[in-house]
Amino acid sequence: MMRRLVVLALAAWLVPWAALAEPPASFGPTEPMAEAQGGFMGHMAAAPDHGAAGTRVTITADGLPPGREVDLVWRTVEGSWNVADGHYHGRIYKPIAYRIASLTPDGSGHVSASFAAPDDFGFSHDVVLQQGDRLLTQAAFSIDMQVKVSPAHASLGSPISIDISGIGWRELENSWMLLYDNRFTGWVSAVTTRGSAHVTIPAVGAPGTHVLALVHGEFTFPYLNPQQNPDPDRPRFSATFTLTPGAPTLPPDPPRQALLHIKNLPPPGALVTEPRFAGVGQAMVARATGLVPGRRYQLSWGSITGNRVTDGTWQENSRVVATAVADGGGAISFPFKVPDDLGGAHSLAVVDDAKTLSGKAWVATTALPLDVARGPAGTTFLVHLKGVGWTETANIYAVTYDNGYVGYACGFNSQGDVQIFLKATGAPGWHFIDLYPAIYKGEEARPNNFRIPQLTYAADHPGEDLPHFRFAFEVTDDARGQRASLDPSR
Repeated sequence: MMRRLVVLALAAWLVPWAALAEPPASFGPTEPMAEAQGGFMGHMAAAPDHGAAGTRVTITADGLPPGREVDLVWRTVEGSWNVADGHYHGRIYKPIAYRIASLTPDGSGHVSASFAAPDDFGFSHDVVLQQGDRLLTQAAFSIDMQVKVSPAHASLGSPISIDISGIGWRELENSWMLLYDNRFTGWVSAVTTRGSAHVTIPAVGAPGTHVLALVHGEFTFPYLNPQQNPDPDRPRFSATFTLTPGAPTLPPDPPRQALLHIKNLPPPGALVTEPRFAGVGQAMVARATGLVPGRRYQLSWGSITGNRVTDGTWQENSRVVATAVADGGGAISFPFKVPDDLGGAHSLAVVDDAKTLSGKAWVATTALPLDVARGPAGTTFLVHLKGVGWTETANIYAVTYDNGYVGYACGFNSQGDVQIFLKATGAPGWHFIDLYPAIYKGEEARPNNFRIPQLTYAADHPGEDLPHFRFAFEVTDDARGQRASLDPSR
C-alpha cells in the first residue's frame, strides 16, 4: 500500500501546486505551475547541497530569460493519515510548494539568492525556478536528520527526551526505531509533523552508562545491517546517557495519567453530554430540550461488539442506561455512570414519538493502579486498563518493560477491559512498565509498523487521541510485599 501511495504522490508533481496555510518563515504561496512547458531552460546549482534545517543555502542559475521575473520555489509534501470507519489505510503525502523569493535575472540571465533550509521532512527536496506556469530549471537540497538526547545524565525514572528532525517521508526514510541498551523500545513517526518528532522514555537500569540508538526499520523492527542494503547511505545515530544514583522519579498515579483534553471530539448532536468525555464508571449527564413536559424517557447507549479473529466483523447494539422525566419546559437531564465499555465514540438516543434525538458520548481510556507494586523477582502483577477502543488504531496497547518491547494486548473482544499479567524481573530496585498506543493492522505493506509501540503517539497518532500509561514496580530481594493469589493464570 505504501508503494502505491508514493507512486500517486510522485505522479501528482504534474498537477497544479497548492500552498500550506502556515508555510515556513519567509516562504510564501506559489502560483499554479505545470511541468516544463516549452522545455527546460538554463542550469542551476545549490551550495551546499545538504545540511540540517536552518542551513544557509545559496542557489545560482544561468541561462535564464534576462530581465524577466522568476520564482524560486521549494517543493515538499504534506502528510496525513488515511483512516476511516474504524480502519487504517496507510499514509498519504500530497505534493505542495512554497515560494522562497521572486528574482529577476540580470542581462546575462544570471540570478543568485540564499535562504535558510526549512524545518521540513528530511532527505531530498527539489528547489526550482519557475516563470508563471513554466518550470525552467531545478536543483536538489537534502535535509539531514538530526537527533538530540537530553539530559546527558539523571537518576532512575527521570524522563529522557529524544528530539529528532529531518525524518523523511519516502520508503526507507520514514520509519525509525529506538533502542535502549540494545533492546527495541518502539518506533518513531513524523507523518503530520513535517519530519520532526519528540519522544520521552524513562531512565532505566543500573547506575552508569547506557546507550540509545536510532536506526531505520522498514518491516516492523530495526534493520541492523543497512550498510549492506541496496540503499546503504541511511544514517544511524547513537548517544550515551549516564544514570546517576539518587531518589527515583516515579510516575503519577494511573488515574492522573488519563487525558485532560481530547481533540476532534464528534459533534454532540441534540443530546449533549457533560463532561464531553469521561472514563468508565465516571459520572456523566446527557441533556436535551424539545420533549413533551412530564413524559418519562429512556436514554439508550450504543456499543460495538464483534470478533476480529473469527469473522472479522462487528455490530452495533444498544441498551438503556438511564431514565428521566422532562421538566415543564420540555428539557431533560439523564445522569448516569459511563458503562464498562469500549473506548471512543458511543451513540446516544432518546425516542420521542416519531422523532429520535441523538448524540455522542466519548469513553476515555483509563488505568487502574497495579494490584501488587513490590515483591521479589517472579512476582505476578496486574496491569489493568478500562475503555480501550475498538478501531484498528485504538484497540491495542503495546507494552515495554524497562524500555524493552514485551508484546501487545487487545481490548476489542473484552469490550475495552484489558488485563495484562506480568512477571517482575530484574535486579532489586524500581522497574518501569510503559503502555503505548499502537496500530493493530491495516492496508499498508511498507513501512509495516503494526503492533509495536508508537513512541510519537502524542503528536502523530493516526486515529484517536490516546494516553500513554507508565507504571513502576519495585523488585525486592526477599518476599516482602508479595501477595498470594488464587488466580490460576498466575
